[in-house]
Amino acid sequence: MTTSTRAMVQKLRDNPRASVLIIGGGINGVGTFRDLALQGIDVALVERGDYCQGASGASSHMIHGGIRYLENGEFRLVRESVIERNALMKIAPHYVKPLQTTIPIYTTFSGILSAPMRFLTHKQGKQVERGAVLIKAGLTMYDFFSRDGGNVPRHSFVGRKKALAAMPELRKDIKYAATYFDASVHNPERLTLDVLRDGQLANPAARAANYVSAIGRTEDGVLLRDELTGETFGFQADVVVNATGAWTDGTNAVLGTETLFMGGTKGSHIVLDHPELLKACNGTEIFFEHVDGRIVLIYPMGDRVLVGTTDIDVDINEQAVCTDEEIDYFFELIGHVFPDIKVSQDHIVYSFSGVRPLPRHDDTQPGFVSRDYRIEKREEQLGGRSVTTLSLVGGKWTTFRALSEHLADDTLAALGATRKTSTAGVAIGGGKDFPTDEAAEQEWIRKTVRPGFDEARVRVLLTRYGTRAKDVIQYLTEGPDRIFISTKEVSTRECAYMVEHEQVGHLIDVLIRRTSLAFRGLVSEKLLAELAETLAPLLGWDAAKSAAEIELAEKVLAEAHRVHVRSTKSLVQ
Repeated sequence: MTTSTRAMVQKLRDNPRASVLIIGGGINGVGTFRDLALQGIDVALVERGDYCQGASGASSHMIHGGIRYLENGEFRLVRESVIERNALMKIAPHYVKPLQTTIPIYTTFSGILSAPMRFLTHKQGKQVERGAVLIKAGLTMYDFFSRDGGNVPRHSFVGRKKALAAMPELRKDIKYAATYFDASVHNPERLTLDVLRDGQLANPAARAANYVSAIGRTEDGVLLRDELTGETFGFQADVVVNATGAWTDGTNAVLGTETLFMGGTKGSHIVLDHPELLKACNGTEIFFEHVDGRIVLIYPMGDRVLVGTTDIDVDINEQAVCTDEEIDYFFELIGHVFPDIKVSQDHIVYSFSGVRPLPRHDDTQPGFVSRDYRIEKREEQLGGRSVTTLSLVGGKWTTFRALSEHLADDTLAALGATRKTSTAGVAIGGGKDFPTDEAAEQEWIRKTVRPGFDEARVRVLLTRYGTRAKDVIQYLTEGPDRIFISTKEVSTRECAYMVEHEQVGHLIDVLIRRTSLAFRGLVSEKLLAELAETLAPLLGWDAAKSAAEIELAEKVLAEAHRVHVRSTKSLVQ
């Protein structure tokens, strides 16, 4: 089944009607698309940029129950989150992994009196550091919510001596270290693509296209624009689902209704190539309260370290970028935990920022704004037809499956249809039959190796696609292929696979969302040139268009991610 961007846009144009139109290709829109496709619903989805390009691709890469939500009294959200966290480790094990998390603690009783006030008022008040007693109580409650029948280890506490033995670079005045388990998602963009593909495979009538935006309304439907060609066309649906995150109010305005649902905040992160800091973390995420009361993290990911995050009210009409002030803040928080480790701008290989889809919160401080979600329903009249509009307000990565099921149920109710199946427990994409441990993974790789594919190459593909790597390898063997000179992680025919099956619209899509090359700071001038040369015949680019795509990639990397592409002169051949 070919699912290239051009093919999918043409399907929308050829049949400009569906029972449901979802606007927004982040994880919640894509999750709802999959759920409705599994119910046999004629569903279409459009995304104005690339899939997972907005807030979904700018997360802290955590799948977590939200221990700090306990202080906000959001017990329903915590319970749902830990259930979904535990489930994702089972149905998407290729991308969602257990994450050991450590909280360094410097006081014993601090915060006992102020915590109830924060719980009651949702205001920070005078900043008082949380001590061991308060953290112990929170982790005990968190264990109650998240044990999953005993499959998730209970939290543990150790004193100063054991804490420093495990992580010698920690501040020497540490009193305790608490350790508990959540989960991580190292490839949120690829998980989103897997969910999307599951929906497309489940129902051939389901159609999804990136680089298509909703720009207005026609007499009886929504006016769409192909962002790659500029062409416009109308599209008709009985139910319109607005899943555009922080831009929900703007999308509603375009469709003719003024709403004031949203009040998003910006969260920024930096990625460091810093072996000393990586070693200091000792394989565990450091999750703690900074001096300003903000909960922050230092998170080893492969051979890189992710540091975040901020929580700042922003104008969503401006591009969210990581600022110098935020970087200084990140360096300060690293020094707060590891005072002898020096970090500079030279260690940064990537940065990213996104706007959280939070509800309007007026005077409530950003850190206390609910991460729960709700669905706003409206009936619209378009050309004499009644159209139901469902606007998603809020939501978080961890709960996307449950949220999508809820949103799909409301959509089914509006259509007068009934649910045929649940997505609970259904493996996602390459998570099906994924090896359960390192030994099983090594055996899978050994059995999959064939002429032209060594173990290292198969491991890269397994990491990128999960067990669907078998299908990818089969595709790669069906035509001429060549590993790139600039990186051993991509080949010419794999690019063809991405174009044909994963809706690549721009060169930058491959660097940021089809691979992790940009995230790890591995983009070079040579890679850009080689990638453009490979994509050009696949996407019909001439020399001028190829040059423009390289320029666009360099601009996006520089302006949105503070990455200045490495010259080929710096490459070690």
